[in-house]
Amino acid sequence: MPLALLALAIGAFGIGTTEFVIMGLLPEVAGDYGVSIPTAGYLVTGYALGVMFGAPLMTVLGTKISRKRMLMLLMGLFVVGNLLSALAPAFSVMLIGRIVASLAHGAFFGIGSVVAADLVAPDKKAGAIAMMFTGLTVANVVGVPLGTLVGQSVGWRVTFGIVAALGVIGLVGIARLVPDMPKVEGVRLRHELAAFKNVQVLLAMAMTVLGFGGVFAAITYIAPMMTHVAGFADGSVTWLLVLFGLGMVGGNLVGGKFADRALMPMLYVALGALAIVLALFTLTAHDKLLSAITITLIGALGFATVPPLQKRVLDQAHGAPTLASAVNIGAFNLGNALSAWLGGLVIAAGLGYTAPNWVGAALAAGALVLAVLSAALERRAGGPSTVVTGSAPAEQRAAVHH
Repeated sequence: MPLALLALAIGAFGIGTTEFVIMGLLPEVAGDYGVSIPTAGYLVTGYALGVMFGAPLMTVLGTKISRKRMLMLLMGLFVVGNLLSALAPAFSVMLIGRIVASLAHGAFFGIGSVVAADLVAPDKKAGAIAMMFTGLTVANVVGVPLGTLVGQSVGWRVTFGIVAALGVIGLVGIARLVPDMPKVEGVRLRHELAAFKNVQVLLAMAMTVLGFGGVFAAITYIAPMMTHVAGFADGSVTWLLVLFGLGMVGGNLVGGKFADRALMPMLYVALGALAIVLALFTLTAHDKLLSAITITLIGALGFATVPPLQKRVLDQAHGAPTLASAVNIGAFNLGNALSAWLGGLVIAAGLGYTAPNWVGAALAAGALVLAVLSAALERRAGGPSTVVTGSAPAEQRAAVHH
């Protein structure tokens, strides 16, 4: 794998850390600003919305420059947003800082996926995408627990200052290691938008929303589930999330490896197993050991779908993949928001803290149905479907396949 993937992984590590570390620091932030915990929760919601809307916006704005330069600009925006959060004199300013940082998230992973895939041979594309996403998964194992510990020990502002420093390292790494690929000529915004006329692209994004939504239906409410149902102490939740992160790392790498060999079968296995494990979690959540094992499996199976889903979008929108790739990152966050809302509804309905697991199982099963439907439509069409990019020159379309 090219060394340039390391620079992309470092950037992904910083982004993953800043996205999730706030969840463990909400009490400290709320206390410093004198706001309630639900109000402080806007820092999570605002970030997710920023990712959803920022992914297509920043990608469209970046169509005029090379992908390397756009990645550098995005990391610069990420640094500015985290510095603003670290130095914010008021809660509203910190919220702005979170939104500024979030604008870089979706476009970075979307454009980064395209760059990572272009750095390697066609039969290694999913593995290259997985290598970049390893930074995000490792962030949940290392960055988030350490960031939470630092924030609780010496102050949450220090945590965001460190995250900004990680962004600087990622920026320098991209500048030094990522090759200066020339801007692809002949692709205009209308070519990028044409990808969304392809039903296979839309199905892949719907699979992303439902599949990853299944994961977060359970994980969003992991703290009350583990403390009230499994009987863990409050302090144990951090280590349970580390197990979830370890599962994410392993699943991401395995998913990338096997997606390059058999993409759709990999999705069938991962989504089917995820639905089963989430359903079983309603039972295993009552036992400490079994719940810990289940949490690890949810992380592994959930992230085993990420490289194949991202590669599926790139394959189906191959003539102009950048915008579709970025929007698919937003689809992950849409799935997170949707599943968290649905999970909250079933808890509020009095069905108990394990009820979100049934929601997650249903969402993952829905994603599996869409995967089977997508493959059936592809077979009926006589092979892999592709988007026609209008006036994009034939040599450009061939270039993306090397």
